[in-house]
Formats: sequence, structure tokens, C-alpha cells
Amino acid sequence: MALEITDNNFEELVLKSDKPVLLDFWAEWCGPCRMVGPVVDELHKEYDGKAVVGKLNVDENPRVATEYGIMSIPALLYFKNGQVVDKQVGAVPKHILANKLDAQLA
Repeated sequence: MALEITDNNFEELVLKSDKPVLLDFWAEWCGPCRMVGPVVDELHKEYDGKAVVGKLNVDENPRVATEYGIMSIPALLYFKNGQVVDKQVGAVPKHILANKLDAQLA
């Protein structure tokens, strides 16, 4: 299961991370989010120790979602050194998410 990111732990786990971060903005009611969710969980296991992979529920944590202008979900933001460096909106195959994460590890 991917790391649960909240409004309260976002700064510590995402902005202050010394590793690249993939953050999935999602909600329970979102069909495409339910498709992407298991893929994000797999990436969390595969990149353990190399990158932080987490999920942020936009209904329960509106502050961060609003701060980053999340209008459509699933939205997957890639952070490096506390900055957004890439993003993907919508459900896409696992290899696309993995390739974008690999680019942050290079």
C-alpha cells in the first residue's frame, strides 16, 4: 500500500524528501482513480528505498490539492527537491508512470 499523504504530513514527506516523490491525488468516488490506485501501490513496492510513492485523498485533504491547482483526478505529480518537475493527469499504463519516475532518478 502506498504511503498515505495528508495535509498534515505533506511538507515532511513530500517537500522535504531527499528522494524523488510520486504523489497520486485521488478520491473514493473516482473510477479512473480506482484503476490507477493498484498501479501506484505496485510502484510503491518497486521503488522502495529509491523514491517516495504516496496517495493523497483530495476530499480529506483539500489544502494541498487546492494549493497545487488539482482540478481533475487522478492527477499524479512528480516532486524533486520540493518542486513539481512533472505531472500526469488521468489513468495511464504503469510503464508511463514508471518511466517518468525513472527520469527523476537519473
